[in-house]
Amino acid sequence: MRSRALAVILVLLSGLLWAQPARAEVEHPRQKWMRDSTAGLFLHWGMFTAPRHLDCAAWERDVTGGGWTADYWVDEARKLGASYIVLATFHSRLGYARPWPSKIPGSCATERDLLGELVAAGKAKDVRIILYMTDDPQWHSEQGVQTLDSAAYSAYKGRQVDLTTRDGFGMYSYDLFFEVMENYADLAGFWIDNDNAYWEQNKLYEQIRERRPSWLLSNNNEDTPIMDTVSNEQKTGMTPSYDYPQAAWTPMPRLVEADYKLPTTGQWWYDGGNHPVDTRLSTGRYITNAGSSMKSLMAETPMVNGRFPPQQEAFNDFMAGWVPPIRSSLYGTEGGGYMYGGMQPGFWNDGAHGVVTVEPGARTQYVHVVTRPRTDHVRLRDNGYWVTRVSDLRTGRSLRFHQSAGHLTILGVTDWDPYDTVFKVETAGQRFYHDKIRATAPELVDGNFSTYWDNKGQLPISTTLDLGHRRALTSLAVNQREWSPTYARESFGRPEDSARVKDYRVYLSSDGKIWGKPVRTGALPSARGVQFIDLGEQRARYVKLEVLNTWGGPQAPRYHRQLQIDEIKVAYAHPFSVGPAAPLEAEHADRAGGARPDLCRTCSGHLRITGLRHGTLTFDDVTAPEDGTYRLQLDHTSGTDTSVKVAVNGAAPIEVPVKADARDVPVATALAVPLRKGANTIVLSASAAGIDRIAVAPLPPASQVPTTTLTVEPGGLQWAGPGQQAIKVSATLRLDADDQLDQVRLAPAAPQGWTVQGDPATAATLRLGQTLSATWTLTSPPGQDVTPADIPITAAFQVLGRPAQTSKQVRVRPRPADRVWMREAEDSVNQLGSAGITGCGPCSGGQKVRNLGGGPDAYVLFENVSVPSAGTYTLFADYTVNGPRSFFVTVNGGTPVEVRVDGVGNNTPYTTRVPVTLGAGQNTIKIHNDTGSAPDLDRLSLG
Repeated sequence: MRSRALAVILVLLSGLLWAQPARAEVEHPRQKWMRDSTAGLFLHWGMFTAPRHLDCAAWERDVTGGGWTADYWVDEARKLGASYIVLATFHSRLGYARPWPSKIPGSCATERDLLGELVAAGKAKDVRIILYMTDDPQWHSEQGVQTLDSAAYSAYKGRQVDLTTRDGFGMYSYDLFFEVMENYADLAGFWIDNDNAYWEQNKLYEQIRERRPSWLLSNNNEDTPIMDTVSNEQKTGMTPSYDYPQAAWTPMPRLVEADYKLPTTGQWWYDGGNHPVDTRLSTGRYITNAGSSMKSLMAETPMVNGRFPPQQEAFNDFMAGWVPPIRSSLYGTEGGGYMYGGMQPGFWNDGAHGVVTVEPGARTQYVHVVTRPRTDHVRLRDNGYWVTRVSDLRTGRSLRFHQSAGHLTILGVTDWDPYDTVFKVETAGQRFYHDKIRATAPELVDGNFSTYWDNKGQLPISTTLDLGHRRALTSLAVNQREWSPTYARESFGRPEDSARVKDYRVYLSSDGKIWGKPVRTGALPSARGVQFIDLGEQRARYVKLEVLNTWGGPQAPRYHRQLQIDEIKVAYAHPFSVGPAAPLEAEHADRAGGARPDLCRTCSGHLRITGLRHGTLTFDDVTAPEDGTYRLQLDHTSGTDTSVKVAVNGAAPIEVPVKADARDVPVATALAVPLRKGANTIVLSASAAGIDRIAVAPLPPASQVPTTTLTVEPGGLQWAGPGQQAIKVSATLRLDADDQLDQVRLAPAAPQGWTVQGDPATAATLRLGQTLSATWTLTSPPGQDVTPADIPITAAFQVLGRPAQTSKQVRVRPRPADRVWMREAEDSVNQLGSAGITGCGPCSGGQKVRNLGGGPDAYVLFENVSVPSAGTYTLFADYTVNGPRSFFVTVNGGTPVEVRVDGVGNNTPYTTRVPVTLGAGQNTIKIHNDTGSAPDLDRLSLG
């Protein structure tokens, strides 16, 4: 969108996360400088920077005496390639310090105008300054002293104001916004850490727009329509770990930041330690964010004198030399494979992973190989771009390449950068996609990524494309809306999951009435960027895509059964290069007997080898760098179930099953084979399949765990009553990525004395998206009460001949004698609405439910609350809270009862008691607050 940033575009955009804006200023000329940027520098710095200061004047003396200069921060930002600095001193955990002289009393303010000096230094060197503002007063006495002066502010306002309340703090900070706007015209905007109701009621943001129309507004962890930027804070848990965009949930063209700490350990602010910076992780984030049109907002931890700890300075110096040779691929570019065009990012061949950036128009693209393949070539989907030249951006050296069957293969790479090898790919543009297509969902073919097809929760669902008349077609290119993470996760207590296509079917028709059997069935990976459904060589007028299900699970209601697709393109051919061949093409191997070449326009090199029932195909140029076991991939076609015999270096052949698929769409099967150093011979025979190519690479590291999802219910700590108990346990294993699983077995391991009713679930293989499920009844030893037990539910399998497993536990504990019923808030049998589960070490079971209250949809509903007789019981609610809050208890749909609580620290469990009247047998208890924020809930019990 940098190519369009000179236009004034107001986009009507719905479906952004948390809020659904009616008229969001998604694109605006004031954003141009940030859209043109790649990164920013996030600085948390204040009174409580180590060594902490409890007196504002003493802190300022040490800042000045230590030699603080604004130019140092600006220069360090420039080393990182950062175009802006976000200064976080008015921070709830850093003493609410204001680094500027203020006429408004209420918290620490300096006499020296540090903010003004920083703004001036940044302006002189083209680095913009954005001021952080918090909405949160709850940490006002965290250090044992009061950092908010309600009396002074009350005297200033001429009325009583309690700054420790959200309304009072909202009024105080509201005044500060206007003071800053008045005094610092060259500031670039505000970075706002969540909203305050007082600001919203008094139209703060609208007034900022009116007074400072060129300033940007950023909001943390939510999408507010009036804001320019959505910021995503410290996302972790991705595979690979550096691929930060996998956890993002805001679709382009929304301006998005990725906020993350550069120090690997420690706080967001300087805590006294010289913490290391993981160069691999940090550069990977920097590159993958750029490849997704996200801004890297990198947090460093300045000391009291403003300087960074040595390891952070060293990283900045490294970046100052590492980025410039590839600067053209990061500045003035957008993420490739999305709305701006470009080849497909993500996982490539032989363990490779990376992103693509594109110049305006996408004729020139940059392939960033962040994780190099285990071989000397890179193979990725070309998305119809006809490649004319490939070169190494750092060295300028031209590279050989091959293009066919929708793939670009960059050959003979020997000079790999340890963090990002960048290939400049010059193209003649995108070719071979049909135009003038109509669809039952017109948004899919309008070329406009601000409109999209929404299934509105309906599954299965289908859409039909009309090509106008009978035409050739080979594949579909599907751009799904990037409004969800790529995998199930908890983010600040909110459940998230992937709202993307899993299982699909494609039908073809000449008249739109008679469809016949599907020409392709399969599963799409849960991945960002354009995804492809290959159809082989087909002719039809109508194409129907049926989506059977999506990846998102019911634990994340916002994403469950939801689907949004921006665009679908229909290809009728693929670019083809005349230059060097891709390695190990079947048509270049030795044939004997009935083996013969067969035209296959969707195969690599446009040929495959068939006739192996009575013939052989010999690859005698398979080289290995050393003796060992390697991954052999067979790309084959077959319309029926068959097998292929594989013989390596004259050994007895291995029979490899081949599942039926489209008869002229190559699919891959991988196996482990022993190879010796140097040349090896691989012979394929006795098969009805067509062989397109083979590929050989070292095995993935033994430590690499296949990407699976194992769901076990019940989830959460289980409290068992006296006597013998039986627990019903269900489990489902799903393969999310990587090679197929073989010899799969799913079963519980019963503790000593326990019995299991139900057989293990088994499967010969599992492929992408497939599942294996089972249910068992586990019964505790007879004649005694349940004792503590951790029952593992284990999925064991083989991947490329190596054993692996994943496991989850069902944790059982005896209920205390003074309780007649007890259940964790995070138990999977509860309904959570829009609330979510988060870790809590001191809490029972190590988890709690967060984000309760603030609306009618954020609650915990405990169903099947069983008591032996009707009567009044004492409800014990275990919770954590920081400051005064309320929750409501509603029993069996009756009148809600408000319960007011108070506490210090969100990791300190408290207990409150509430009398409740229950009926004999099953009851429901709902914990909620429809108007205000509620405490976090650990568990409920009845005495």
